[in-house]
Amino acid sequence: MHSNSFPADAFGDPFEIDALPLPRPAVGYGVQRLDTDTLLDPRQGRLVPVREAGLACRFARFDEAHAAAAAWLQTRETGADDHHLAIVPLGYDTFLERHVLIYGVLCGQP
Repeated sequence: MHSNSFPADAFGDPFEIDALPLPRPAVGYGVQRLDTDTLLDPRQGRLVPVREAGLACRFARFDEAHAAAAAWLQTRETGADDHHLAIVPLGYDTFLERHVLIYGVLCGQP
């Protein structure tokens, strides 16, 4: 599967964090599995619960998160229509020392 199999909006419409009216500050982008609280950790090569310590899930730019999601899906031979991933803004809780899903668990279906 080629990376072109995943268009720019395959994981949600591209966005700039600074342009969003967020309820808490964002520290970067993450790749969330819909209907779960898991994020893609490309270093571990798996989806990891957001509460897990040492999670390396933050991307500085939308296109970096997109490339990581596409690469991860390509290793699983998952197509653009059946991946259940979304790029989301991430916060960070310095007291708990972990990332925060600013929008919480996103549902795959309304």
